[in-house]
Amino acid sequence: MYIISIEESFSAAHQLRDYRGKCSGLHGHNWRVIVRVQTDRLDDIGMAIDFCELQTVTRNIVELVDHKNLNELEYFSYQNPTSENLARFFYLNIQEQLPPYAKMSSVEMVECEGCSIIYSESQYEGK
Repeated sequence: MYIISIEESFSAAHQLRDYRGKCSGLHGHNWRVIVRVQTDRLDDIGMAIDFCELQTVTRNIVELVDHKNLNELEYFSYQNPTSENLARFFYLNIQEQLPPYAKMSSVEMVECEGCSIIYSESQYEGK
């Protein structure tokens, strides 16, 4: 299995509804998003998936959220714009645009130094 990883960044504001604490007020972050895609095959020239192709797909999603108030986006009108939901937003939108031989492995959303969330639809085998 090959796992391809790219990283992008963006800035956006949000406020968490029904949260008790500072994050209930409007504030911003400089997020990093790490996208991981997996495949078990290589193309004719020995590539799993072109980094540039994955970056383009990811940047198209970044454009939807960069320098925006996430609370004002339709996707977050019915769910809180938490890092968890933001990671899932990226995961689902990128997954739709992958070639048929590749599938999402995970999306890691880094909200600030030392704080991140990983979203994956694979089975968690915590012990």
